[in-house]
Amino acid sequence: MTTPNANAPPFYHNLHVHYIENLASKIDAPSSYEGAVTEHLRMSGIYWSLTALSLLVSPQQVDERMHLTKQQDHNPENVLKQRPSIVDFVFSCYDEKSGGFGGNQNQDGHILYTLSAIQIFALADALQDPRLTSIQKKIVSFIQKLQQADGSFAGDEWGEVDTRFSYCALSALSLLNHLDGDIIEVDMAAEYIASCQNFDGGFGCHPGAESHAGQIFCCVGALSIARRLDLLRDPELLCWWLAERQCDSGGLNGRPEKQADVCYSWWILSSLCILGRVDWIRGDKLAEFILKCQDEDDGGIADRPADMP
Repeated sequence: MTTPNANAPPFYHNLHVHYIENLASKIDAPSSYEGAVTEHLRMSGIYWSLTALSLLVSPQQVDERMHLTKQQDHNPENVLKQRPSIVDFVFSCYDEKSGGFGGNQNQDGHILYTLSAIQIFALADALQDPRLTSIQKKIVSFIQKLQQADGSFAGDEWGEVDTRFSYCALSALSLLNHLDGDIIEVDMAAEYIASCQNFDGGFGCHPGAESHAGQIFCCVGALSIARRLDLLRDPELLCWWLAERQCDSGGLNGRPEKQADVCYSWWILSSLCILGRVDWIRGDKLAEFILKCQDEDDGGIADRPADMP
């Protein structure tokens, strides 16, 4: 990859750190519309905030700025003002009934948020926390029960099947060191994912569904974790489909005939990286597109230039 055009905006490092650091207080405000409509997504939002900040500052600063493992206020005189650490909050979202984690407190367990919770524990170096080890068998059982007869995975007890959930299951069990053995049928899971590959090389959410960049990441990532990338039919065609997502603006879209969106920078670059084909897109043009999507006043990065982060 080459550097972006000299005329592109600079990277607003400090503004982005400030944006991430203050995001929770904004969406927690009683009058926050964004907070209300994303309440059920809080677990995943925390994970993405932590990973973004981890790219900008040291692990120690992440802990200090986000209160990852420590309460926000340790002054005993301010007990009422104390907020739990992120790790404590994540544990408060555990659903005893299902054995998984919900997207927020008092919500049903779902495989999406169970993965996010485990990823947060990994970032916090808390995979050996006694609170986690005491419920680990229940978490593993929760994931195990979600595998269907054809190898696919449902997201929760209500039965929706999606290749995203296959990735979540394999990733979560891998992080917990429970992927080997007979917990789940790994080969069957991989074969189901392979059956979702389309004639254009891409993957959909289930067999025959439209190819989508986000689903491709989930399928390629899951096959990589399962060590079954050999099941890919025509990897070159798949990489070509991904490379064709680059638009004239330099950004990447998720499907043909759609606008570029910054989020696909992650899904597509990650897939191409796993497949060893990152050089199939113009990295300089993509970097320039991303830089133009920054908010130069308050920090944060939007889906496309001139939009809100």
